Amino acid sequence: MMIKILCFASLREVLDFPPMLEQPSVPGETVGSIWTRISSGKSVQGSVLCALNATYTDFSTEVRDGDEVAFFPPVTGG
Repeated sequence: MMIKILCFASLREVLDFPPMLEQPSVPGETVGSIWTRISSGKSVQGSVLCALNATYTDFSTEVRDGDEVAFFPPVTGG
């Protein structure tokens, strides 16, 4: 099975990431291990937010077949 990985806004630009990437799922993989893989050691300022299946989560959450993982730059409002 596959998982979908999304990066939004400035993260997509900094990481030179496509709008959406599908990759095979790996047993025991977490949101954090996906982030480590796609960021390839590139420095990203601020705290990165993450979501699993459209619900905010933390980097220790395990990913399963068919899941969608999304990464967002910090959001400010006013």
